[in-house]
Amino acid sequence: QVQLMESGGGLVQPGGSLRLSCAASGSIYTIYTMGWYRQAPGKQRELVATITSGGRTNYADSLKGRFTISRDNAKNTVYLQMNSLKPEDTAVYSCNAHLLPVSGGTWGHYWGQGTQVTVSS
Repeated sequence: QVQLMESGGGLVQPGGSLRLSCAASGSIYTIYTMGWYRQAPGKQRELVATITSGGRTNYADSLKGRFTISRDNAKNTVYLQMNSLKPEDTAVYSCNAHLLPVSGGTWGHYWGQGTQVTVSS
């Protein structure tokens, strides 16, 4: 089995910062892409950022410059540093990993449960 566990969400004031973490564990052979997505109330889930095992990153255009994604391949962990947070960043942030399990299965996308980020004064 494969599990993705997010941490680091919470309540922060506008202009503040948060750092999210997501650790993948279980029967994992290799992970190609890890990323973050978010879903605000009443809206569709949207891409925040992704990063490949080689370090190539992709960001939502609207978030470039404020959010930074990074990754520790040895720990199967991806991070999201969020700065200058705005109320419109309020959402559930979910981690995704495109990986190959050890059990001889096929490549697939796995999701964490999500962590709430609330930006409010």
